[in-house]
Amino acid sequence: MSCILNIETSTNVCSVAVSQDGACIFSKEDHSGPNHAVRLGTFIDEAISFADSHAIPLDAVAVSCGPGSYTGLRIGVSMAKGICYGRDIKLIAVPTLELLTVPVLLTHEPEPGALLCPMLDARRMEVYSGIYDRSLKEVRGVQADVVDADTYKEFLDKSKVYFFGNGACKCIEAINHPNAVLIKGIEPLAKNMFPLAEKRMAEEKFEDVAYFVPFYLKDFVAKTPKKLL
Repeated sequence: MSCILNIETSTNVCSVAVSQDGACIFSKEDHSGPNHAVRLGTFIDEAISFADSHAIPLDAVAVSCGPGSYTGLRIGVSMAKGICYGRDIKLIAVPTLELLTVPVLLTHEPEPGALLCPMLDARRMEVYSGIYDRSLKEVRGVQADVVDADTYKEFLDKSKVYFFGNGACKCIEAINHPNAVLIKGIEPLAKNMFPLAEKRMAEEKFEDVAYFVPFYLKDFVAKTPKKLL
């Protein structure tokens, strides 16, 4: 199997990992962020040095491609593309919401027929979310949702839906349905990327290094700084 450098910068957490033969063999995380511009380069240097010191050639770089923080995604994808170009290796894009489902599927064992709804905070009562079954088949596409009691009702009326990610806690009371299950503490982390990255590697599902851009979902809007009195 391949050796992949995994990069995740879609939220305030900055993380980098190296995976080989279906296992994570190196991982660094910073949860004090957003510090991507400061931490990411150092973490990547350490990860590449680890691989080189063990004579493990990198075959690809996998990067979490969004949705998420505009600035975080831009930094992560730019770094990933630079490494791929410099080392002439493949670029793999891993959807951030799919990445969030990995620890849920591995450690929480959702019941048969249940649906998964990863959520990323998009400020106020808005989230980026998608709905998947337990095989990660997309039941409803990724979109920006303003959450109220009716947002996911059509799914909740039919089966249990597991909500998780940094947007889920603020929304669970508004959802207010007996089939809604909140799983806390789930973050998109590079150390969990390898099952999805290796699958795409096996399928030869690569991105064009020159033209690939993150999935921002919403356009970036620049804000005018407040005047200092």
